[in-house]
Amino acid sequence: MSPMLRDIGLLALGVTLLLLALTVFGERLRKRRDQPDPSVEMFMTRVDSWWAMVVLFTLAMLIGPFAVVLLFAIASFAALREFYTYSARSRADHLSLALAFYLILPAQFLFILFGATQLFVVFIPVYVFLLLPFVSVLRGSTNRFLSRVAEMQWGLMIGVFCLSHLPALMWLELPGETGRGMLLIAFLVLVVQAGDLVDFYMGRRVGRTRIVAGLSSKTWEGAAWGVAAAAVLGLILGWITPFGPPAAAGMAAMASVCGQAGNLILRAIKHDRGLRDWSNLIPGQGGFLDQLDSVIFAAPAFYYLTRLWWLA
Repeated sequence: MSPMLRDIGLLALGVTLLLLALTVFGERLRKRRDQPDPSVEMFMTRVDSWWAMVVLFTLAMLIGPFAVVLLFAIASFAALREFYTYSARSRADHLSLALAFYLILPAQFLFILFGATQLFVVFIPVYVFLLLPFVSVLRGSTNRFLSRVAEMQWGLMIGVFCLSHLPALMWLELPGETGRGMLLIAFLVLVVQAGDLVDFYMGRRVGRTRIVAGLSSKTWEGAAWGVAAAAVLGLILGWITPFGPPAAAGMAAMASVCGQAGNLILRAIKHDRGLRDWSNLIPGQGGFLDQLDSVIFAAPAFYYLTRLWWLA
């Protein structure tokens, strides 16, 4: 067995034991209450969604890079569809939307699959940013043009560009860590999601001061617990990273902070659109954007900090 497969197996075993512990903990909380507690039910729903994510991602890692890129491309397609469902658009944007789904999105993930790093980092924020509005201009409609174009660009940045940085971590050839970039994806997803889970639970137990009153129940106290939990998990998982335990804890804390900021940003967009969830695709959890909002915003920050600091 190769060291890579061994580490994937150990990581999967550890995460499985953690999820079993969280499941038992949640079930005990349920039994203590005569009536269903919404916060406990939401906690258990999040744990259930973790089970599905762990199984899918572990299988993709074992199959190889193509499966990992395909998994995130599918998630990106779903996230982009959710965002555009509630964005400003007109018939003049139909061609631009078709290009976004069936040309730009596949191209971005193909660049990653074939390791074309120099293309993937500039394709959407430079070339697509400049040229896609021109397609809408040619259709002749200027009604709400700026709003339509801005929301189209935001959808591509969030649903495709930011999310694509997760599989791109596979190709970061760090010193002495050749071929182990796939484990960085697992590290990032685990620490960010763990931070979110602890933030959600502790925010409802000890949270007092809301970060943005009237927008979210997220509190400063819960957020601090979430960042601390992410840092501790990063310290524990330091063995799968090239950073070393202390630096891994710092990277995990940074990713959790970025992720929680992203969660609030997407909540603000939902609030503006009068939405509770982006979709009902994941039972009890909304859509892909609801589930991956923190990871989406943490991914590019984590990717570029890793690339600039450890590859400098």
